[in-house]
Amino acid sequence: MVLRVTDDSPLALTLVTLTFALPMTIVSPLAGALADRFSRKKLVVFSQAANALLTIVMGSLDILGLVSFWHIMVIGIFNGSLMAVNMPSRQAIISDIVPDDKLMNAISLNNSSMNLTRVAGPALAGFLILFVDTAGVFFIVSGIYVFAAITVGVVKYDPTRKNREDSTVGGDIKDGIKYAFSEPVLKGLFIMTFIPVLFGFSYYALIPAWAREALNIESDGLGILLMLMGIGATVGTIALAAAGNLKRRGILMLASCFAWGVALAIFSQTSSFTLAVPFLIFIGLTSSVYMSMNMTMVQLHSNPDMRGRVMSISMMTFGMMPLSAVPFGTIAQRIGTADALLISGAMLAAFTILFASFNKTFRNMN
Repeated sequence: MVLRVTDDSPLALTLVTLTFALPMTIVSPLAGALADRFSRKKLVVFSQAANALLTIVMGSLDILGLVSFWHIMVIGIFNGSLMAVNMPSRQAIISDIVPDDKLMNAISLNNSSMNLTRVAGPALAGFLILFVDTAGVFFIVSGIYVFAAITVGVVKYDPTRKNREDSTVGGDIKDGIKYAFSEPVLKGLFIMTFIPVLFGFSYYALIPAWAREALNIESDGLGILLMLMGIGATVGTIALAAAGNLKRRGILMLASCFAWGVALAIFSQTSSFTLAVPFLIFIGLTSSVYMSMNMTMVQLHSNPDMRGRVMSISMMTFGMMPLSAVPFGTIAQRIGTADALLISGAMLAAFTILFASFNKTFRNMN
């Protein structure tokens, strides 16, 4: 739809992506404070219901032929802001429901469901657009939002924290940031979230260009490549969900992040579809294992009363992901996408080794 209303502008696609990403960075601190002050379940239900309403508006504008680029931008900002409200509460609520010794399994299971949608969602949407156009897909998506809100709404659990009424929201945000960066383990976990965001996720933005340059494939082949990454990510998170109480998690996280960087660097220099397949699956697997374990350890090492605010800081780093692709996109334009991805993977591996060398606490983390 964006391409249709902007005469195939790639810049417009980037700007729309930023409308979702930037609120994750800006709104997340407030969302984290709200998650520690109010019912996390109610915040998730509210955000999903509001997403449904905004998506219905978008579908209505589309089917009436009234949609323009500024509509997409404004609704994108609101949807991104609601996602920022949703995610800290959605992640923190898991630790309210399951015991700590099952937290990694639960978070991995949650992430595996998200990864499954990466496999099936884009292909299904592309198929449906042929029959019900983009407007019809928006209405279907809004129905799924409503279903999600109802599903979360019927969950019953006893929170392990008390609702906060003795401080201001601004004070809560300040306390959360101070707490997160005063704890050595949490500080290390945030640094090791930031490194992959800077260097590891560049392939999300550059894979289409790489596929065109290295393999000369069209959208159908690109869909298969993206699906392979989703399959790898699903396998990784399901394996973690099925695993027992793993030891030496710090070492395992560092190893998976290093392997992710090495695989990305080697993958970038492949020149055949057959060779690319195992590397894409492995990149999806290692990145999903790393991110699931990182989110688990952040929650395990956080005070229950602070988990919403602590998770919001993790969400802020994810919001920066599209911005991190800009410098590598610039490099790709100058020296080629394959070499840009090579640099990206090599830097991810190198910074992981550098961090591990100077952080014994992280290496010994269980």
